[in-house]
Amino acid sequence: MTADGAKPGFPAMSIAQAHAVLTAPGQMLEVGEETIRGVKLKIWKNAPPTLHAIFELAALFGARDHLVLDSERATIAGFRAAAATMARRLIDDGVRPGDRVAIIMRNLPEWPVAFWGAVLAGAIVTPLNAWWTGPELEYGLRNSGAKIVVMDIERYERVREHLDKCPDIGKVYVSRAGEELADPEVNRLESVIGKTNSWSELIAASAQSGEHPFPLRKPDDDVGLFYTSGTTGSPKGAVITHRNIISNMFNSASAQARAFLRRGEAPPAPDPNAPQKAFLLSVPFFHATGCFAVMIPAFMAGHKIVLQRRWDCDAALEIMQRERITHFGGVPTIAWQVLENPKLDQYDLSSVESVAYGGAPAAPELVKRLKEKFPKSTAGQGWGMTETSATAVSNTAEDYERKPASTGVPSATGEVKIVGDKGQTLAPGEVGELWYKGPIVVRGYWNNEKATAETFIDGWIKTGDLAKLDDEGFLYIVDRAKDMLIRGGENIYCVEVENALYDHPAVMDAAVIGRPHHTLGEEPIAVVHLKPGATASVDELRHFAAQKIAAFKVPVDVIFWPETLPRNANGKIVKTELKAQLKDKAL
Repeated sequence: MTADGAKPGFPAMSIAQAHAVLTAPGQMLEVGEETIRGVKLKIWKNAPPTLHAIFELAALFGARDHLVLDSERATIAGFRAAAATMARRLIDDGVRPGDRVAIIMRNLPEWPVAFWGAVLAGAIVTPLNAWWTGPELEYGLRNSGAKIVVMDIERYERVREHLDKCPDIGKVYVSRAGEELADPEVNRLESVIGKTNSWSELIAASAQSGEHPFPLRKPDDDVGLFYTSGTTGSPKGAVITHRNIISNMFNSASAQARAFLRRGEAPPAPDPNAPQKAFLLSVPFFHATGCFAVMIPAFMAGHKIVLQRRWDCDAALEIMQRERITHFGGVPTIAWQVLENPKLDQYDLSSVESVAYGGAPAAPELVKRLKEKFPKSTAGQGWGMTETSATAVSNTAEDYERKPASTGVPSATGEVKIVGDKGQTLAPGEVGELWYKGPIVVRGYWNNEKATAETFIDGWIKTGDLAKLDDEGFLYIVDRAKDMLIRGGENIYCVEVENALYDHPAVMDAAVIGRPHHTLGEEPIAVVHLKPGATASVDELRHFAAQKIAAFKVPVDVIFWPETLPRNANGKIVKTELKAQLKDKAL
C-alpha cells in the first residue's frame, strides 16, 4: 500500500477515462442525450425502456429460487405467474394507468407480488412506510388518493379505523389474514409461496390463460410514488418514472464495471449461466434502496432474495451460511453487528462477495475490518435519497479502501456540484450545498408545486446536504444543512464529530445533537451506543475526539445509550426522536 492507502499501480486509469471506455459507442453502457420535460439529460442508450421489459427479462431464470422466507420458497416462474394474476385482479377491480395502488406491509413475499402486479396494470405503485402510525398512514392514503390498498394483517389492524376517512379507496386486500379477521369487506390474499400455497390455483389459472395485453407504458411515465423519510415536516411523495428506476440500476452496473477498469482489469461480460447471487435483505422494500437497488435488479438478473421478519444478527448468521449469501448490508450498524457478533467464527460465510451500506456515517475502520473478515469481498458505500431513486454516487472496491470517508463519485450520466450561499459553484475543498443532476432525479413531488419548484431547478435537485468535493471529484458528505450546529458563531458539522467518535474502537453508534446554551446559542453533545462488551468513559471519548477535531467541536458531554439509536426506515438516525427521549435530561 502507498502512503495514501492505495495499492501500487492503482488506479490504472482515471474516473473520466474509465467512464469513456464504458460509455463508448456500441458498448452496453453507451451514453446518449435526450430532452426530458424540457431538460437535456445524459441517458443510458441501451437501457430497457420500462419495468415491463424487466419483467420479461426475468423469465430467463424461471426455475431458480427467488424469494425465501423461513421454510417457504418461490421460484421466479411462480413469482411471475402470481404477479401477472395480481395484475389481472387489479385491472378487474377497475385499476387504470395512473391510478395509485398502495402497499403497506413488512417484507413479505406478497410485497413484490403486489408491486409487480400494480406495475403490469399500469398503476403508480405507492408504498407507505410500514412503521408509520395509523394517522400517518391515513395521511399517505389521502395524500396519494390511493384506489386500492394491499396490506398485511398488522398494518390493517393499525389503519382500519382510518379507512373511512380515505374516500378514494375502492378495495382493500389483506395478506396473511388468518381466521381471526372476520371482516367481509376485506379481500384476503394468502402467502404466495410455500407448500400450502393458497395462490396455487390462481397461478395455475394464470399459466393456462396465455398472455394478457397489459397496458403499454413509456420510459418517462410515472410508475412509483415513494414518500420521503419525513425526519422534518410531513413526508412528500416523490413521483418516480420507469426511466428513473432503470437508470439507477445501470448506474450500479457502471460502478461495478468501473472498479474493474480502475484496477486494470476488463469487466466480465454478463453471463446468465453464472452462479446465482443471494441477497440477505435487511432494509424494507418500501425504501428506495430495498426496492430499486435490491428487489428489482435481483429479479431481472435471476438472483435470490432472503427475507427476515425483523433483523436479528444471530439468526442472520445462520441464514447466511445456509443460503450461501453473497451480498448483505443496508446500514453501517448491520455490518458492525455482524463483525462484532461473538458467534461469527462458528459459521461458514465464505460465500460473501459484497457488503454495501449507506444512509448513515460509516467509520473508516469498518472497511478495514470487513476486508479482514471477508478477504474475497468488496465493500462499498454510497449516497442517495428518495428523490434520486436510491444511490446517486457510489464508492466501492479499491477506491473505498483508499478513501473510506467518501461516498464516491457519480456515474457517467450523473453530475454533482457544490453550491454556495449566493448560488455560486464552489471549488474543490469548499463546503456548500450538494446539487445533483441526472436521469435518476424524480420529476417532482406529488400535488406539491411549491416544494417542487423550491427543490428541483433545471434538472438539478437541491439536496439539503452539506458536502465538498476533492480534486479527483470524490464526494464527502459533511452534514445535513438543518442539522448543522452553530456554537458561538462557529459552524459545527455533526457528521465530522460523529466520524471522530466512530473511530474509537468501542463505539458502534453515535449521534451529535445541539443543546441550548444561554451565551453560545447551542453546544454539541454526543449520544453513543457502545459495542457489545466494550467500555468507555465520557472523558475518554472527549479526549479521543479532541485529538481529531478542533476543541470547539468536541462534545461537551456524552450520553451512553443502552441500545441501537433510533432510526427511520431508511436507516438514518432520527435526531428529533433522540431529543424527545432526552427531554428529561434538560435538553
